[in-house]
Amino acid sequence: MMSDGQPRPSAATGQIIVSGLTKQYKNVRAVDNLSFTVEPGRVTGFLGPNGAGKTTTLRMLLNLVTPTAGTATIGGHRYADLTDPLRTVGAVLEASSAHKGRTGINHLRVICAAAGLPKERADEALALVGLSPAAKRKFKGYSLGMKQRLGIAAAMLGNPQVLILDEPANGLDPEGIRWMRGFLKGLAAEGRTVLVSSHLLSEMQLLADDVVIIAAGKLVRQGPVEQVMGSMTHGARVRVRTPQADELTAALREQSATVDADPHGALLVGGVDAPTVGRIALAAKVELHELTTERPDLEGVFLELTAGKAEIR
Repeated sequence: MMSDGQPRPSAATGQIIVSGLTKQYKNVRAVDNLSFTVEPGRVTGFLGPNGAGKTTTLRMLLNLVTPTAGTATIGGHRYADLTDPLRTVGAVLEASSAHKGRTGINHLRVICAAAGLPKERADEALALVGLSPAAKRKFKGYSLGMKQRLGIAAAMLGNPQVLILDEPANGLDPEGIRWMRGFLKGLAAEGRTVLVSSHLLSEMQLLADDVVIIAAGKLVRQGPVEQVMGSMTHGARVRVRTPQADELTAALREQSATVDADPHGALLVGGVDAPTVGRIALAAKVELHELTTERPDLEGVFLELTAGKAEIR
């Protein structure tokens, strides 16, 4: 994307490894023996209910909070030990903060000057996030969505191998969210490591390759999105509507299918696919009004995995 004449670190250096990470605050254990990996070339969604310990984990990863136990490394090194952190890791843990009277471009140029980067990188970063038209607008006139983009532009100044974002879609409109999805997917396609914390589960299903789900500071599930959704106990189900529910239920159970009624009068059938349900209904001379396959979405999987595990912190 942006060329600064610097060699690109190998993709392997972007692997994030969290091992036994723990943070105890007096009587509250915010993160509890947490372990997971984030691979280069993929977007990883970091999910959990409010108070699950997501932000605390990200802060420990960036050495903003000291762990009680365990380690968190990026490319095999603690963030504090990286020789050139700005060129290795870009992070946004909240909407960009800047002097209200400073323009967007000058805000980035100040960061460039402090980091020893050429000031041209500020222009490149603004263009990268689509803020060039607002380059000379003062920060106090930026919307929340524009501040989010400016924060990402600042994170990209060093052309980092790793990007860590906490709720990056906050304040973005639907067009901005779609832009964010394409932007992050593009970074991962280049071999970079992208770790994103978010509450927008429907968007994470579209964006993420992998997910790490935590609750009450503990790991609940990790893996590729499709694998995590496919591992749920209910899996895909068939929704059926019929005026002869009792007859169809009996016929399906004779074939070892599971049958449950939903609150709206439909039957939810497990253990067989839709064509099989159709054949069983035909053989039993049962009239069907609806026959559709329902697959679990990420929101449903998340709620099932974290049910009863959220804590007020």
